[in-house]
Order: sequence, then structure tokens, then C-alpha cells
Amino acid sequence: MKKGWLVVISLVAAIALLGVAGCAAIEGGSPSPVAADTGNPQEREIWVSGQGRVSVTPDIAALRLGIEAQEDTVREAMTQAAESMEAVIAALKAHGVAEKDIRTFRFSITEAWEWDRITGDREFAGYLVSNMVSAQIRALDDVGSIIDAVVQAGGDLIRIHGIGFTVEDPTPYHYEAREKAFADAKAKAEQLAGLADLTLGKPTFISDGMAHFPPPMPMARMEMMVLETAGFPGPTPIMPGEQEVIVHVQVVFAIED
Repeated sequence: MKKGWLVVISLVAAIALLGVAGCAAIEGGSPSPVAADTGNPQEREIWVSGQGRVSVTPDIAALRLGIEAQEDTVREAMTQAAESMEAVIAALKAHGVAEKDIRTFRFSITEAWEWDRITGDREFAGYLVSNMVSAQIRALDDVGSIIDAVVQAGGDLIRIHGIGFTVEDPTPYHYEAREKAFADAKAKAEQLAGLADLTLGKPTFISDGMAHFPPPMPMARMEMMVLETAGFPGPTPIMPGEQEVIVHVQVVFAIED
């Protein structure tokens, strides 16, 4: 009997405690998550991003060109390609392109095949030797005349794969763009703080995004297939235009009490 009474008394006490807790919850209501002190620092900060842009005039032209020779034998194709490439490199140097600014980026020897449009069959057509170089041209006013010179030197074997423009030292432009990006982020934070009637504090976190410098924009592929020195048109007009350096930053500002 004693054990039974103890169980009943315990159940009654538990029910009474639940009732008291329920009344307290009804009277006080559930706590607000905004008012609760969660210790999350983001509740006292403003996160913004900024962008800075700087226009840049390129000072280097990157010309990609080369020679392709096709003959019945590898030896014949290599001989023609070597002679023509020597003439092209000589023309580059004669127009002020330094040897250190001429770099081979591809050399290949492959079989050449021709397709019969009627039967769809392919026939062996010899061997193709391809020798491609990139040339950094620092005198932009001479780009057009240099293109004309290498085309004449290479003749029908010349291939020009494209030209792009860039800046040799973009660091000063990165600094300028970064200053503009931070100023942009701060202006946004000040506006947000003003709209919310808050006092903006000092930055607590700054993230510097990677500076974006557009890569050299290639021209459409040009293949000088049939050219004759006599009556060759020129000079070739080349316009470097302008590019933009773009920097992104993310800044976190504290909110003062």
C-alpha cells in the first residue's frame, strides 16, 4: 500500500509543476529571438561589398603568329617551315621586337589528309609542320607595320592567330581600383546605417577580392593564304583601345552603441 500511495503522490506533484509552468508561459509569452542575446556578432555589424573600376590604356600588344608548311615528306615540310620562320623572326627583330619577347608556344608535325567531297573518302596528302610563336610588341604605333612585315616575310605559309592588348605592370591600377572599391563599400554602409538610424563604427573585417584584369581580347583568326609582296595592301590599322581593371572588396563595419 505504501508504494502505491508514493506513486500517486509523485504523479500529482508532476502534474502540479506542469500546470505552474504552463501558466507562466501563458502569462509571459514566448521570448523574442531578436531580444535574446545569442552572442552572434553579426547582429551588431553591417556587411557590404564594394567595386572599383579604373580605365587603362594598354602598353603591350601580344601577337600570336606562325608558319605552316605542308609537303610530301617531313624533311621537305620542316625545311620550308624553318626557312619561313627564320624570315619571320628576322622581320620581327628588324622592327624593334626584342629576342626575349619572342617565344615559341607550339610546334607540331602531323599527317595531312584530304577528303573527297563526293565519295567521303580521305587520302593521305603529306605532312604538316606547324611552328607558332608569340611576340610581345611594346611600341604600339608599330603593330600594324610589324604585321605587314611578318606577312610579307612568311608569304603563303604565314598564319596569324590573333592579337591582344594588355598592361605590363597593372599594380598601380590595382591600388587605385582598390581605393575606389573601399570607398564604394563605406558609402553603402553609411547609407544603410543612416536608413536604420544607427551609428556606424570602424571596419572589423575586410576581404580583398582578386583584381580582375580582362585578358587580351583576341582578334578573329586570320590566315594569310594567298599573298603576293607586290601590291600588298598596308599599313594594317590596329587600335588598342582601353581596358578596365576591376577590384571587389567585402567590408564588415561595427555598429556603435
